[in-house]
Amino acid sequence: MKVTFDPVTTILREIDRSQETSGEAPCPVRDVLDRTGDKWSVQVLLRLAPKPERFNALLRSVSGISQRMLTVTLKGLERDGLVERTVFDTRPPSVEYTLTPLGASLIEHLAALANWAIKNEPQISKNRAAYDNEAPAP
Repeated sequence: MKVTFDPVTTILREIDRSQETSGEAPCPVRDVLDRTGDKWSVQVLLRLAPKPERFNALLRSVSGISQRMLTVTLKGLERDGLVERTVFDTRPPSVEYTLTPLGASLIEHLAALANWAIKNEPQISKNRAAYDNEAPAP
């Protein structure tokens, strides 16, 4: 089944134009998806959407993430301008993370993707099982 979706055509043209004019520069879509598509960034951004969080609260709320990976993820999100880090002059010092306006503008799109994934996960799991049962062994 072929899907025709005019915004996709427009996006693809923009990607092609970007690659032609920038030479070796990464594709802008791939560049952003590398950040938002990693294992932890979406979860961290969604956790920060309702309110700012301290590091340890994030560590407790993002199931399975290590302290090191949370640190790496937050630094990457801060570098991209999606998250802001605030250090409070307390003993010991405390750190709070909040979404920037740019990060907040991404939440609506991440939430739509997350909702799609939740809604379609049963069908995807069913499709994977069927494929795995039919696929020849390597």
